[in-house]
Amino acid sequence: MLFGQVWSREDKLSLRDRSLITIVSLMSQGLVDSSFQYHLSTAKQNGITRQEIAEILTHAAFYAGWPKAWAAFRMAKEVWDEPHS
Repeated sequence: MLFGQVWSREDKLSLRDRSLITIVSLMSQGLVDSSFQYHLSTAKQNGITRQEIAEILTHAAFYAGWPKAWAAFRMAKEVWDEPHS
């Protein structure tokens, strides 16, 4: 599957960086749905910290818009408040 092939190219771009790019891309389109929540959880698993996600979303908000960012912040808070599995 193409999706898996793209994400498996860690020699080109780390999973952490791919998560960051995916989150910003989805947020900028206003796609803060269950797939966005999945990608937030993946980002957390890929090592993005609570402080980093706050900074990423804050920075992206200036380019994507604050209403989209607030929805993303709300979902990120839920994900980072969940205990590690």
